[in-house]
Amino acid sequence: MNKRSIEDVQFSGQSVLMRVDFNVPFSDGKISDDSRIRAALPSIQKVVDNGGKLILASHLGRPKGKKSPELSLSPIAEHLGSLLSNTVKMAPDVIGDEVNSMAQSLQPGEILLLENTRFYPEEEGKGCSKEEQEAFARKLASLADIYVNDAFGTAHREHASTAVVCRFMETNVAGYLMQKELDFLGDAVENPERPFIAVIGGAKVSGKLEVLQNLISKVDALLIGGGMAYTFLKAQGHSVGSSLIENDLVDTAGDTMKQAENNGVKFMLPSDHVVGDNFAEEAQTQTVGMEIPEGWMGLDIGPQTVQTYAQEISKAKTIVWNGPMGCFEMAPFAKGTMDICRAIADTSATSIIGGGDSVSAVGQSGVADKMSHISTGGGASLEFLEGKELPGVAALDPK
Repeated sequence: MNKRSIEDVQFSGQSVLMRVDFNVPFSDGKISDDSRIRAALPSIQKVVDNGGKLILASHLGRPKGKKSPELSLSPIAEHLGSLLSNTVKMAPDVIGDEVNSMAQSLQPGEILLLENTRFYPEEEGKGCSKEEQEAFARKLASLADIYVNDAFGTAHREHASTAVVCRFMETNVAGYLMQKELDFLGDAVENPERPFIAVIGGAKVSGKLEVLQNLISKVDALLIGGGMAYTFLKAQGHSVGSSLIENDLVDTAGDTMKQAENNGVKFMLPSDHVVGDNFAEEAQTQTVGMEIPEGWMGLDIGPQTVQTYAQEISKAKTIVWNGPMGCFEMAPFAKGTMDICRAIADTSATSIIGGGDSVSAVGQSGVADKMSHISTGGGASLEFLEGKELPGVAALDPK
């Protein structure tokens, strides 16, 4: 990673503004999954143990620039305090006199959590001018001496608290989580141990086209699954029944496969399918070969495809997986995705899992602890794999 990190800075006596990703799910008013909070603990602990005065900033949900009590970070302050065995003070707002006063009165080792940054339209820069967004970012910057970004999940957004704030801070560094994401994804894309394969799934080609086109020049094999596979199969002239198709991208799919062939990349598509007579858990199902009959839709890869893909996976030294192999949320169509999870877990390869659905699938499979790295940044990891510059990373200080 060519950015300065949390290891390159002394925090003793310094005020530190740390952008974290506490955008966690709630159920019945309680946090239902605190993995994103736990992921930020090493960076938080580093600053606190080093005698820094820590101010945390995060968004939660989509309040659309309005103060929404149901999206307050207050429950998170309480939960974080229990995880750290340390009091986390809750600010009544993101900016303003009272927040400034609380930040200034912090003692070394103390923690203040700001309210939801998206309570202000200036955070996302929607419905306000660039000057207004910069003024908001400047107020955030005035709270601290050092900025740490540990929110990889929002690094693809040029928001006030993720990128714009860096213009007004002298020191901008990556936290441990950000560093880990960039190291794993960066090494995988730029310096992989070979064979390097990418397993790419999900519903639509349009959502993954740029990823595929960027990876074609880097990988040794591409294994395709999910709804997006049927647009490629149609481009090859196969019958796909009533499977999900993006007709406007059939020609593009054909061109992508030619591009892979020209680059010497093995482009693998399902050779059999688990199909349903409708898109529902209680659908009638059957396993068919390469051709899908009329009135049936492909909803998972079949056992022959699983075996072929697993053999390819077993040879790999680096694996990037983004997107499920089928509609794994429905029990009759989950087996393909779960089997691929286990195939990846059984290798000694460096395995990097990105994208919300893939992360959920790995969690469901029970083999998460066997993966080298599970990315916390769905959209950010996708854009990184597309070869795009992430504003939240670009804004950090170079080494």
